[in-house]
Amino acid sequence: MRVLEERDLPIERIGAFASRSRPGAVYFRGVALDVEPASPERLRDFDVVFFAGGEDASETLVPALEKRGVVVIDNSATFRMRDGVPLLIPEVNAGAVRAEHRLFPVGNCTAIILCTALAPIRDLAGLRRVHVASYQAVSGAGRDALDAFDRGEGAVVRNVVPKIGELDANGESGEERKVRDETRKMLGLPELELSALCVRVPVRTAHSEAVFFETERSTSLAELAAAFERASSIVFHRSGIVTPREVEGTDEVHVARLRPTDASGHRFSLFCVGDQLRKGAATNAVQILELLLEKGLVR
Repeated sequence: MRVLEERDLPIERIGAFASRSRPGAVYFRGVALDVEPASPERLRDFDVVFFAGGEDASETLVPALEKRGVVVIDNSATFRMRDGVPLLIPEVNAGAVRAEHRLFPVGNCTAIILCTALAPIRDLAGLRRVHVASYQAVSGAGRDALDAFDRGEGAVVRNVVPKIGELDANGESGEERKVRDETRKMLGLPELELSALCVRVPVRTAHSEAVFFETERSTSLAELAAAFERASSIVFHRSGIVTPREVEGTDEVHVARLRPTDASGHRFSLFCVGDQLRKGAATNAVQILELLLEKGLVR
């Protein structure tokens, strides 16, 4: 709701909903709003409904809204990999939207930050192979974890945990599968060779990623740097470093430490950082609505 207000969307009526009522619990444009219990009946008269809860809420409430033609922008993982449903980063794959679409999942936060950084490379020289190690903020584990972190408590306060989600029989975590599968879908590269190692670190809200990539076509450091500087959603650092604390509360993805890893003209590495609560979630969700308004798909 803060991002909706910041970006000044043309909203005539707004409602706040959750699993239970909370009088005057949120503010929009200086007005205190009561939070009401969510139900399909109560939500169906809105043009657009954002979901930022768990998968249970999405599974329960979204189908009825879809049938009614309500536009749903859903931050849960419930529908991300459903066939025929676009997984949008407006700066990366806006062309995936069609007039009949009404359901718009918001991708995994780590994958959104990664795809935003990879899109200029894809467009310049293609992508053959990507390996990424993520350093993910405590906020990705939810509000309770973030509150515990702010109090100086919790398992991640003075540690790193190389496991986000349950491990499967191959030793891959749930988060790593999401990053791989959703990145392929958002970049439109279903055969992209991609592996991820996802780690929780003692950082508040911004995710960092060390990315090693191989391009389809030969390119140069200068061409890549120029592509990053042209990208509207990226802040490119030609020199120096960028840290997660510096980008908290911002909407861009920062790219630094771009360099070749050999003399082939195909293999490079970079470091990227983005606020996972904003570009990785809320801002990307609101940008989807802005895109729909621009295309005339929402009144």
